[in-house]
Amino acid sequence: MQKKGYEDYKYCVQDTGRVYVGCKYTFSEFLEDEDIPFKLRMIMERYIQPEASPDDTLETHLYYLQADSFLVKIYRQMKAKVRVNVMEEKKPAFWKKEPARKQYVTKQFTVAELAGLSPGEKERKGYVIQELSVSKLALAAL
Repeated sequence: MQKKGYEDYKYCVQDTGRVYVGCKYTFSEFLEDEDIPFKLRMIMERYIQPEASPDDTLETHLYYLQADSFLVKIYRQMKAKVRVNVMEEKKPAFWKKEPARKQYVTKQFTVAELAGLSPGEKERKGYVIQELSVSKLALAAL
């Protein structure tokens, strides 16, 4: 039995309309995993992986993706969405005497929206990319 390293956020789950993939996969692990649908692995191998290192994770790839990149158009065709944890300050109601506190909130962005933000802005706001989801219907159309 071969023991793998870090396995959190390395998953592939499907429902009737979408495929959800954890973003801690490196591209080499992504292409080797049999749980990920073949069509998605093929698109990643042919179009996305040549512009990235095999040791890059999907998280870093999406984090540093440029808005004017051809890859954003590919993700748009796949109707890809990204689940991101964002650090936000929650203010209590005006009648409470509690101080404001920071907490992580889960938000969903399209890849184009995420790529439109600079890496410095993502770092300042505390973005942590968790998951990439892709439409099954859009995958079938590609």
